Amino acid sequence: MAFKKNKYTVIKSAISKDLALFIYNYFLMKRNVADILFKEKYISPFETMFGTWSDEQIPGTYSHYADIVMETLLLKLNDLMNKKTKLKLYPNYSYARIYKKGDVLKRHKDRFSCEISTTLNLGGDVWPIYLEPSGQVNKKGKKIILNPGDMLIYRGVELEHWREPFEGTECAQVFLHYNDSATKGAEKNIYDKRITLGLPSYFKRNE
Repeated sequence: MAFKKNKYTVIKSAISKDLALFIYNYFLMKRNVADILFKEKYISPFETMFGTWSDEQIPGTYSHYADIVMETLLLKLNDLMNKKTKLKLYPNYSYARIYKKGDVLKRHKDRFSCEISTTLNLGGDVWPIYLEPSGQVNKKGKKIILNPGDMLIYRGVELEHWREPFEGTECAQVFLHYNDSATKGAEKNIYDKRITLGLPSYFKRNE
């Protein structure tokens, strides 16, 4: 499937199932540790280095901007992303969630840092993602099913994407976001304007 023509493509086994499930179990453990630390007030409720349950898109669901393992995955897959998109991409940031029963991801398009994006299934119950390749809004969309290790690459700024109500127990996904190096402003936006990968979103470069 040509990414240039369709504005999306699916990569089966972008990482091995074993690696995906290893990261999945790591992320489950991190969520559990974070839950204890927050409840016991060992860390501030405003601290984000352990993740958060205050995601604006899906409140009450554990999510994490720039987890170190996910940021490492962002770099690991950069060459594969270049190959599959036939673009030279700059890495921006990673974002991971562990979805729970009843969660819904509303139809939306992404911000500039998510120009070229991926969603990669780490583990749990399968939860399809929908996107609209035409770029039009409120269309039925195309249903994409990913197994652990599979990855969808799509133009996040151009294509509306969403998920219907989740009927499983839990599902972990990581989103990896890049800019096309040829896009105006991409070079200044590298690492989502942070000093380096792995830092919180508020830790921006001085410009």
